Amino acid sequence: MQVTRRDTLKAGAAATLLAATGSAASVRSAEADWNKNAFEAKTVADLLKVLGGGSVEKSRAVVLTAPDIAENGAVVPVAVSANIPGEDQIAILVDKNPNILSGEFTLPAGTEAFVSTRVKMAQTSNVQAWVRAGRKWYAASKEVKVTIGGCGG
Repeated sequence: MQVTRRDTLKAGAAATLLAATGSAASVRSAEADWNKNAFEAKTVADLLKVLGGGSVEKSRAVVLTAPDIAENGAVVPVAVSANIPGEDQIAILVDKNPNILSGEFTLPAGTEAFVSTRVKMAQTSNVQAWVRAGRKWYAASKEVKVTIGGCGG
């Protein structure tokens, strides 16, 4: 059997369609997992209610790495690590942003408790890292000074 150019194009189009359909399904899945209420929380108390925790305890086992001064609030690098048995979630908060939660990460069992990302900051503010282990939240915080705001400032 001879394969024509037309057959090759049809097969390529079909493969592209299947790939696009699969990626659209994964986007829908990610949207279903998104915790909209948590990202809309305006205060720490509201956020804690949504995330399902009673209190947050400061801990030296949570390590928050962020710059002392961020020249551009639109891209502030933040890293969080922890060494607490049973970590299953990490949250990054920026106290003075319009919406306090900047990132929420679910940790599969057996993985290292470490995330690194960039957050937007509207102004100089405390950045908090929360790590959940055993239904309890542990935290670290650091003030980051912003010279150019990233949330419309």
